[in-house]
Amino acid sequence: MPSFEEKTVGLVSRVEENNRWRGAECFNLIPSESTPSFLVKVCEIADPSGRYAEHRTMKGEEVYFYQGIDFIRDVEREAREELGRYFGCTGVELRPVSGQMANEVVFKAMVKFLNRGRAAGTPQRRMRLVMNNDLIYGGHLSSQPMGALFNYVEEDPQTGKEKVINLPVLSRNPYKVDTDRLAKLLETEKPELIIFGKSMFIYQEPVRFTAGLVAGWKERPVIMYDMAHVLGLYGLFQEPFAEGADLVTGSTHKTFFGTQRGVIAGNLPEGSPFKSLWSEIKSRAFPGSTSNHHLGTLVGLLMAAYEMNEFKDAYQSQVRKNARSLAAALKSHGIPVEGDEADGFTETHQIIIRVKQFGTGMDIARRLEDNNIIANYQALPDDPGFLESSGIRLGVQEMTRFGMVESDFDTLAGLMAEVIIRDKKVKSEVAGYRKKFLDMKYCLPAEKALPLAARVVEAMMPRSEYSRLFADNILRLASAA
Repeated sequence: MPSFEEKTVGLVSRVEENNRWRGAECFNLIPSESTPSFLVKVCEIADPSGRYAEHRTMKGEEVYFYQGIDFIRDVEREAREELGRYFGCTGVELRPVSGQMANEVVFKAMVKFLNRGRAAGTPQRRMRLVMNNDLIYGGHLSSQPMGALFNYVEEDPQTGKEKVINLPVLSRNPYKVDTDRLAKLLETEKPELIIFGKSMFIYQEPVRFTAGLVAGWKERPVIMYDMAHVLGLYGLFQEPFAEGADLVTGSTHKTFFGTQRGVIAGNLPEGSPFKSLWSEIKSRAFPGSTSNHHLGTLVGLLMAAYEMNEFKDAYQSQVRKNARSLAAALKSHGIPVEGDEADGFTETHQIIIRVKQFGTGMDIARRLEDNNIIANYQALPDDPGFLESSGIRLGVQEMTRFGMVESDFDTLAGLMAEVIIRDKKVKSEVAGYRKKFLDMKYCLPAEKALPLAARVVEAMMPRSEYSRLFADNILRLASAA
């Protein structure tokens, strides 16, 4: 039986090995992931990571139930302001700790909102009908009855299934919504909540079109956009609030390169029929869904919001150019790419490839991983299910942050083709190529960030030998940089 110290050293060695592999030898192409900057990571492990700061609005005032929280209170307030500036909206709720939780908070709040005038003794009702994207056409799990929507929408007594209808898609391009059929569905079905957003996400959602159709309804639906995958592309890709959306939800660690948290943004000004919905969202965030809301990640998120607001335009533009470059390069190397070539195959960070002629999606994803290219298999619209996936989903956002530009992705596409088409072993070539892309962009450079990180680490355990040695090592790294 290994000793405590042996187990400790063993785990640290495995963590070190994994860090080096993913951070310096692999091309990370999973669309739902990102590596935060070093300064964001250091903020994440600072003192608030072990603290509590529960709060709620009571009699018009924000009341906190713990002491010692002035700093984190100010951080949360400033993070709301930074993200409010990013979205251009009236309110931001940051206490959900994931995108899935953010969606569930909205669904809970919707039920409370719809029952606001309920007479005493009358049973509470659920949402009568919800419209979303079908899972097999790229809809996100958190917006499905099997996910966060569970228990918040009525069941059809005849089928026993939840009253959920899906956004119709074009037969010639199942990644785009059929707006003609959508108009007819809206008029006949009258949903109370419309959820836009996907996890297989290459085209805009018809927010403006839908908002225009329902604007004259006596009781129009709430329009919600789950932007988890494209949150970091807000503005360049799509600007839902300007197009008529009421709510935007998402996770803050995909294209938005922050810590792993969730966000709900609302554009519910005075005069909005859903103004009081925002109060329900706040109360369902706390105490309805969270107690401790992971305060270390909140500090890191504020730092990431600084970075995003500073570098947004350049980062977003390069992400889109890189995605289209990779898509075109993969096609030129003989790999079928989903979407419309006339649109550059994608309007986001994602590329979807069809690999059925070379193997199953699951097998190809494993083959790529064995060669240091990290992607994930994906069921395509004509697949019978996820275990029989014929697609691979790719995202360029993380490697864009590590300095890759359009021409770099052509080289990577060639290596991927060697693996996918010819089952060639290119692990060493891939690892060697990754060495060109180790410095993170769109944040403070290392020579400025590392001394700041050293200050945070030293202050975590002031006057201790451990802290001094750690900070000295970081400063040596800064000098080397």
